[in-house]
Amino acid sequence: MHYLQIAILAIVQGFAELLPVSSSAHVIVAEKLMGLDPTTPEMTLLLVMLHTGTMFAVIVYFGSDWVKHYFQSSFKGWAFVKQILLSTVVTGVVGFGLKLLIEKVFMKGAEHAEIEMLFGNFKLISIALACAGLLILLAAMREKYSSNDQGLGPKQSIWIGLVQGLCLPFRGFSRSGATISTGILLKISKAKAEEFSFALAVILTPPVAIQEIHRLMKAHAADPTIQLPSLFVPGLIGMVLSFGAGLLALQWLSSWLSHGRWKFFGFYCLAFSVVVWLLQ
Repeated sequence: MHYLQIAILAIVQGFAELLPVSSSAHVIVAEKLMGLDPTTPEMTLLLVMLHTGTMFAVIVYFGSDWVKHYFQSSFKGWAFVKQILLSTVVTGVVGFGLKLLIEKVFMKGAEHAEIEMLFGNFKLISIALACAGLLILLAAMREKYSSNDQGLGPKQSIWIGLVQGLCLPFRGFSRSGATISTGILLKISKAKAEEFSFALAVILTPPVAIQEIHRLMKAHAADPTIQLPSLFVPGLIGMVLSFGAGLLALQWLSSWLSHGRWKFFGFYCLAFSVVVWLLQ
């Protein structure tokens, strides 16, 4: 893999990850256009490392707001952490359950069946993008009601965690788009929905990274010719680039969300779903 390819993937990932347009779908399409295989352990590890770069961008961008809004007192801080943990547990149960269902039932009989084998399926990505776009548009229709903040409680956390779990197996179903839209539909203020969505992303990224590193180690055990150090160096370079692109994307997202332009992300997802469908 050339460093130019890594730079392109990092910039695409950095912008698309923190905009509700599915970074995974954009990166997979970019990989395909550059002749790379998005289903290999090496590419999924690179994608996770790019996600890690954007995770640090989220921490830098939202860190002061989280402290100001939720950690001025131990009571408010613990309440916020409990909602994050509750939502994450629901995500884990739903996501892992879907993974088992897909691998053991729908992919039964396939050799070395892994859900990652679906990541290059453009039809599935296109459908997931369209679903994300429709959910964003539905939430946009309810934006005017989200100023009446209902707050973030166990019910809202469970629903957001459930929707986030649905996003995990399906590249194209934007995690941020789905979770922020769900928050808006639950009448959480747009700012709080955004902050909570990206707090969940920070919690979710490390276990996903560990899973992909484990998958890579298994692939290395089966094929010792895979040079592990040569895979991590490109990933670190990409991580730095995705961090910078992610900060710019977050400024764009916050501006559009606060100015009532959420629906345009939905239109984009629908249009991009058509492009992906035609690329298969």
